[in-house]
Amino acid sequence: MTAVVEHLATRKSAGLFDFSFMGLYEFQGREKSELQSLQTRSLDALAPGQVGYTLLLKGDGAVLIDATVWNLGGGRYWLFTGRRSPYGGRDRSGEYAILALQGPASGRILARVIGAEAVRELAYFRFLQKDELIVARLGYSGELGYELLVRPAEAAVLRQKILGEEVRECSWNAADSLRIEAGYVLFDREVDGIANPHELGLERFAPGRTFPVKRKLVGLEILDQEPPGTLPVATVTSECFSPTLGKDIALGFALSSRNPGSLVYVPDGRLARIARLPFYDPERRRPRAAPFS
Repeated sequence: MTAVVEHLATRKSAGLFDFSFMGLYEFQGREKSELQSLQTRSLDALAPGQVGYTLLLKGDGAVLIDATVWNLGGGRYWLFTGRRSPYGGRDRSGEYAILALQGPASGRILARVIGAEAVRELAYFRFLQKDELIVARLGYSGELGYELLVRPAEAAVLRQKILGEEVRECSWNAADSLRIEAGYVLFDREVDGIANPHELGLERFAPGRTFPVKRKLVGLEILDQEPPGTLPVATVTSECFSPTLGKDIALGFALSSRNPGSLVYVPDGRLARIARLPFYDPERRRPRAAPFS
């Protein structure tokens, strides 16, 4: 039940998550070409202070992992990934504590730390530096949100500045159910080292390339019914009880011809209905919302 309370607190007000496990790699100078070949985002299209969602692909076109790339200006770039692994550049993993402040009240709460004007001017997928604190407007919950980078020795002080009646500290279990509702992929789940960008619905992040499509990532509503005879099979990659929707939902793969509303058979014997992604906020308006609305 704790994760459900944390989940709902994030949807209604704000949650604070610790993402310090993430990998961070810095590229600069001539290493820019190495970073460009490593991932799918055009570095020349990223302005200083801008963050871009990107993909690292294997030789066969399958997605190895997704990531964000940050243009720090002066020919310096950061690559953030959800797993620490030798991706190239200078490994700076662990040099920063990473706190994710997520939820509709997050802008108002962050204003106590960096000021209302800085929060108001910080656009989606942009970042700024204020003294020793780096703040990016992005997240993994489907809500208005921010990621805050600070030296580990300063993390406890920052946490105390943020925490209050409107903010609840949250676990990974809550982060997982939030991202499933929001339709975001996770390495070792949807990003299984086999699926390509098109199969994951991420082909826009690999422009100019074509990929074979044998299956497609879909949303699944798990039904408490016996399957009525023979049905197409869908595999489940991530599953949770959705506190927002009040039902069991999942992400998984089905044949590319499956449409929302179609019934499918899950190999463990359950019946499911294909649903449109994301389950929550289908137009993804909340992450782009005004911070003080």
